[in-house]
Formats: sequence, C-alpha cells, structure tokens
Amino acid sequence: MRFYRPLGPIRAMTFDLDDTLYDNGPVIRAAEQTLKTFIAQRYDYASALTPAQWHQIRERLLTDTPDLSSDMGQLRLRTLAEALRDDISEEKARQEAAKACFDCFYTARSELELHDVIHTTLTALAQKLPLIGITNGNVDVKKIGASDYFTHVLHASLERPMKPHRHMFDEAAQLLNLPPAQILHVGDSLTNDVFGAICAGKQAAWFACNRPMAINTEKTRVLPHVELDEFEELLALV
Repeated sequence: MRFYRPLGPIRAMTFDLDDTLYDNGPVIRAAEQTLKTFIAQRYDYASALTPAQWHQIRERLLTDTPDLSSDMGQLRLRTLAEALRDDISEEKARQEAAKACFDCFYTARSELELHDVIHTTLTALAQKLPLIGITNGNVDVKKIGASDYFTHVLHASLERPMKPHRHMFDEAAQLLNLPPAQILHVGDSLTNDVFGAICAGKQAAWFACNRPMAINTEKTRVLPHVELDEFEELLALV
C-alpha cells in the first residue's frame, strides 16, 4: 500500500466493477464469441459482416447519437438491430431478434465468479459502512453474486454520462447523503476512476486486478490518495 495524498475519514465507499473486482477482458471475449456463434446459427447476412463493417455500423450510430457512448447496452442493441436489416425487413421482428441476440451476449457477459478475497472483503466492508457500485459497463451484479454488498449500483446510460464525468460520483454522494470528501472511490482506471473521483471531490484508491500495477507506465492526470497492493488492504483504511 502506498499513499500519495493525505487520506481523510472514510464514511462510505464506491466501487468500479470491471477490472477492479474481476478481470473483465476474458469475460467479454468469451461473450463476443458466444454472440458470434448465436448469430451464425440464425442470420446469414449478419454473420457475414466483417469486423470493419460492424465497426462502421457502431460509429455511424455514435455519430447520430453521441450519448450512446455512455450506454454500452443500448449501443450494442442498436448495432445488432442495424446489422440484422438484411436478414429481417420487418421492424418489430428485427427489434425482437436484436433483443434475443443482446440477451445472449448479456447472459454470457455476466458468466463470472468473484474470487473469495473479493467476497470476504466486501462482506466485511459492508458491515462497517455503505457501499455503492459505479460502473461504465452493464454486468448483472446479482448474477455475479455482488448485489448484496451494495446499497445501489449505478450504470452509465443515456441519462448517466460515463466516468470520468462526475454525474455518477455526484449521484452516489447524494444517495449516501455524505460530503464527497468522506467517500473513497476504488477503481482500476487512473482516468475514469481516480481522476473522475478526485474531480468530484472524493478520495480515490487505485486497484487493478487485471494487470500489473506500475503507476509510471499508466496514463494519469492526477495521483490517487492510495495505491493498493491487495484488495483486502481496504479493510485497514476503515
């Protein structure tokens, strides 16, 4: 554990999910393959699209509706609906098919198990102070077994700009009814989590479970209050 800034009293914590509580990369890659297989078994035209063509659809949607950049679920759902146009001409049927594809991906996307140390640490923390999840992703927190630890889980969406925007940090502080300075945010991204939290007046702990943590090799605009070597070190802070 290394301290870069003075750490004040902590009366609540907020947590990033992807790559903080679990390694998200392998999960997403497996879910993408599951979706690819699902589409290949049902839709000839969509299954023949190249990665470049999928990318073009996605970028066109983002150009038309920039706010989709904060809602990965809606962006994927609309991308699927566009990709299915040559397979299904009728609008309602196409939307239903896109939803079935999305549900296939979303189910696979949440097929993961948290390590025991994550469970035991969150259990102990939740007995001492309120915890809130703040994520740019759309993992099913109940399915991965983490819902009981959090009083709320905030997902970025069309209405909630993704981190590092301060919207979800401010919303969490309002839900907790606490000054932001008394909330510690824990996350793997030095931009989305550390920079975002500090700009919103919070304290920030840096922890990444998906890669070696070497702060001099990461892009950062501000230093965290504390860098953790192990997730369970959070218990020493309360």
